Amino acid sequence: MSDLATTLPNEPALIKQSMVDSSAFAAVYDHYFARIYNYVRYRIQDADTVDDLTSHIFERVLVNLDSYRPDKAPFAAWLFAIARNVVNDHLRMQQRRRWLSFDRLREWAGGDPPPGELVADREAEHSLLMAVAGLGSRERDIIALKFAGGLTNRRIAELTGLTESNVGVILYRTIRRLRTELEAQGVE
Repeated sequence: MSDLATTLPNEPALIKQSMVDSSAFAAVYDHYFARIYNYVRYRIQDADTVDDLTSHIFERVLVNLDSYRPDKAPFAAWLFAIARNVVNDHLRMQQRRRWLSFDRLREWAGGDPPPGELVADREAEHSLLMAVAGLGSRERDIIALKFAGGLTNRRIAELTGLTESNVGVILYRTIRRLRTELEAQGVE
């Protein structure tokens, strides 16, 4: 998923208007809410905390919107940098690193698949989440930015201070490791 495919068509105008009129920010908020919420959910276990942090992220974005410089980075990168900082600050304050809420992710299913398929999907999801929980913090962060945040390797590199090729290698190795673990458990 490229950053361009997930950018609002009139985003620069909405951002500029939001600096003067905060009600104009509603379209930007609606567009990015799910991505930011999912990113936080990948990193924080408690659902109530995820709600609070997501709210705090958008509040911080709105308060600091006048400091956004479109010539330095796309809005999505700036927004995810704030999200990442808020989550990291929270984790530092909590002095523990619990990354995934298994119960909340199970409730996130959309549609009503047949019961047998639902059970199989939940077992596979549980296996995947257990495998992801066994990753190191850097790998979990990069996986969350890539798959929950939908960011490109270049944007992830900018946020993490790694090179773009290093991000690609970490993603490749991490996905390969997850695939190997899941295949060993008999999960497709």
